[in-house]
Amino acid sequence: MENIGGHGYIRVAAAAPAVELGNCGKNAERIIAVVNEAASNDAAIVVFPELSVTGYTCGDLFHQKRLLDAAEKSVAEIAASTSGMKTAVIVGAPVKYCDRLFNCAIVIFNGKIAGIVPKSNIPNYGEFYEKRWFSAGLSANKRIFYAGNEGIPFGTGFLFRLDKATIGVEICEDLWAPLPPSTILCMAGADIIANPSASNELAGKHDYRMQLIAQQSGRCISSYIYASAGFGESTSDLVFAGDTVIAENGKIIATGERFNKNGTITYADTDLELLSSMRSKTGSFNMEDSVTARLTEGYETIELGIPAYPQSLSRHIDQHPFIPSGKEMDRRMEEIIGIQVCGLATRIDKIKSRTSVIGISGGLDSTLALLITALTYDFLGKDRKDIIGVTMPGPGTTGRTKNNATDLMAALGISSREIPIASAVEQHFSDIGLEKDYRGTAYENSQARERTQIIMDIANLTGGIVIGTGDLSESALGWCTYNGDHMSMYNINGSIPKTLVIHLVKWIADNRMASIAIPGKQQEARKIIYDIIDTPISPELLPASDKGEISQKTEDIIGPYELHDFFLYHFMRLGETPEKILYTAVHAFSGKYDSETIEKWLRTFIRRFFTQQFKRNCMPDSPKVGSVALSPRGDWRMPSDASPDEWL
Repeated sequence: MENIGGHGYIRVAAAAPAVELGNCGKNAERIIAVVNEAASNDAAIVVFPELSVTGYTCGDLFHQKRLLDAAEKSVAEIAASTSGMKTAVIVGAPVKYCDRLFNCAIVIFNGKIAGIVPKSNIPNYGEFYEKRWFSAGLSANKRIFYAGNEGIPFGTGFLFRLDKATIGVEICEDLWAPLPPSTILCMAGADIIANPSASNELAGKHDYRMQLIAQQSGRCISSYIYASAGFGESTSDLVFAGDTVIAENGKIIATGERFNKNGTITYADTDLELLSSMRSKTGSFNMEDSVTARLTEGYETIELGIPAYPQSLSRHIDQHPFIPSGKEMDRRMEEIIGIQVCGLATRIDKIKSRTSVIGISGGLDSTLALLITALTYDFLGKDRKDIIGVTMPGPGTTGRTKNNATDLMAALGISSREIPIASAVEQHFSDIGLEKDYRGTAYENSQARERTQIIMDIANLTGGIVIGTGDLSESALGWCTYNGDHMSMYNINGSIPKTLVIHLVKWIADNRMASIAIPGKQQEARKIIYDIIDTPISPELLPASDKGEISQKTEDIIGPYELHDFFLYHFMRLGETPEKILYTAVHAFSGKYDSETIEKWLRTFIRRFFTQQFKRNCMPDSPKVGSVALSPRGDWRMPSDASPDEWL
C-alpha cells in the first residue's frame, strides 16, 4: 500500500503539554513523551508552544543564568531523544547570543538542532512587556554556538525542507503584525508555517485568533500549525488555554481541546499538492517578480531529511464539496440565490427584455431556473405574468413530470403554455429518413432541438429571452444536446453543479415558499417541489415504460452525479491527478461505493470531460457563483481536440 506521502499528504501535529514554570528538566520530559507519541502516529512535524522549555510566564527569571543554562541543556536532551526519528520537532526556548536574549523556536530533526529562529515582533503593550527581556529577531542569518553544537543556523531567514514540505517559522506576535514573517516565508517557498505561541485568553479573543490563523493560511496558500501555551503557565494576571490549531488554505482543519490540564495534541493530514496547485493558479508566488525577489533575498533552505508517512489517510474528505453545511448553510444559500437573481436582473434590465421564456420539464434544473426567475421578477418589481413557462410533452414525457411542471407554474402565478412536440418530431423523423424503431442519438437530440426552437421562437415573438436551465455537471459531462438544451440566451444555472441544484431547490422549498408561491399555494408548491426532488433524473427522450414510468435514468447511464461532482471539484479546483482523485474518492465514499465502481465512473468522467469541450467553448453567458466554473470566458480554456489518453 502506498503511503499518504505518495498522494501529496503529510501528517502534522500541534501540541500543548502542561508546563512547570522554570523546571526545564520536567518540561523536557513532557515534551519528549509527546514527541514519542507524535512519532508513533507518523507525524512528520510536531510544534510546541512558545518558550515551552521554560514556560512563557517566567518573567525576570529569564535574566537568570541558571534558567538559561537549564534551558540549553534541556534542548540538547530533547534533540538527542529524536535520534533515529523521522519527526521534525519545533520547541520554544530563550537563547542568548552576543549578550542579547532572544525568544526562539528551535528546529530539531534526527538528533540534531537544525536551526534557531528568533521572534521578529516583540509585543510591548497591554498585558505584554517582552522587551523587558527579549530583543527582536536578527534579520541577518548567522551561525552560532549553542547546546554543545557549533555553527547552528540562527536567524529569521531560514526555511527547513522536509522531503516535499518546506517549513517556515514565526512566533506568536509575528502573526498579529501588519506584515507577518510568514507572508515573506511563503513567498520564499514555505508551504507549512509553524507558530509556537503563547496567546492568553480573553472573552472573544479565541474567535479572533482563529480568524487570523485561517486568514493567514488562506492569504499565504499554506498549511499553518499553531500551538499555544496552556495549563501550568502563571495565572497572576493572565490565563492560557493551550490552543492547538491546524489550518490549510483558509480553513481550520483541526482544533484541540482548550483548558485541558493534561495537555493537548492535535493531528491533521495536510495536502501539499493542493497548496502547490492553488499557488500555481494564482501566480501570487512568482519569484521572478522584482518585489518578491527583493523581499526574499538572502533566505536559505536547510535540508532536514525524509519524514514519517502514515499508510492511511486520517482526514475528512467531503463527499459533496459544492454543498455548504453547518452554520454557513443558510447564509451561503441566500448568497448563491442573490448572485443568480442579480445576474439575471441586470441582464433583463440592460437589454430591456419584455418576457422571460423557460422550458419547464418537471425536472430539477428547470425548477431551479423557474424559482430564480420568479424571485428576479419580484426583485425588479415586474409582473410574473411576463414569465412564460412552456411545457413540451414528447414521446418520453411521463404524467408525473408533466403534471408537476403544470402545477408548479400555476402555484407561482406565471404564464404557461403547453405545446406538444410528438407530431412535429414524427414529421421531422420522416423528413430525415429515421427508421420507425430507431432510438439512437438522432431520435433523442431531435426532440431537444425541437424544444429549443419552440422557446427561442416564443422569445422572439414576445420580445424576450430564453432562460437556460442546464447545470455545471451537465456541462462538464457534455450531457446536453448541442444547439438544443445546450443553448439559451442567458443560463442562470450554468455554474451550479447538480448536487447543489438539489439542495438549492429543497432549501427554497423549505425557506422561501411564503414569498414565492401565490397566496394559498405555499403548501402545494412545497409538495410539488419535494416530488420533483424524488423523481429520477432523466431527459425523458426515450418512450416511457408500459406502466407510464420513466425508462431513461441519467445516473444509470453516466453514473451518480455525486461522484461526478466530486471528480469535477478535485480535478478543476484542486488540480488532482486521476490517481489522487481515485484515492480521495475511495476514502471519502468508503462504505458507499467500492473502488471498482468509483474507477469506472471516473473513467467515464475523464473521457466525457475531454470529448465534450466543444460544447463548453460556445456555452451561453452565465453568472459564476462558486470556485468552479466552465465558461471559456472565465475559468476554463482547453482545446476541443485534447486527448484524454494521458489521464485515462
